Amino acid sequence: MLRPAPAGRDFAKCIAACNACVVACNHCAASCLRERDVKAMAECIALDIDCAAMCQFASGLMARDSVLASPICHLCAEVCKTCADICSRHAMRHCQECAEACRACAEACEAMTTLESTATILTAAQ
Repeated sequence: MLRPAPAGRDFAKCIAACNACVVACNHCAASCLRERDVKAMAECIALDIDCAAMCQFASGLMARDSVLASPICHLCAEVCKTCADICSRHAMRHCQECAEACRACAEACEAMTTLESTATILTAAQ
């Protein structure tokens, strides 16, 4: 069951990480499309596009202080981890930078959802 979002939540760090991940994933996808063997990069490109879309969605929810921000950020962390795993398998600089941005975003999203869970538990206990 979704509960109303606590007023005044500070999502600034998580939003920044999500936005940086959007840029890195879009750059990586575009760069992968310019590689000699584009077919070998298909999985990376697809995950870059999915991850960029998920991060942009999560960022928007947080900016609006949506009640859905926490569960979507939890999913966003999982998408980012998957994208980081695939990108890190490629030696190209754009893939390595994307993997780093994805890991940072996953960490920020996990931290935010952990704080949200703690706040929910504390509120329920009162």
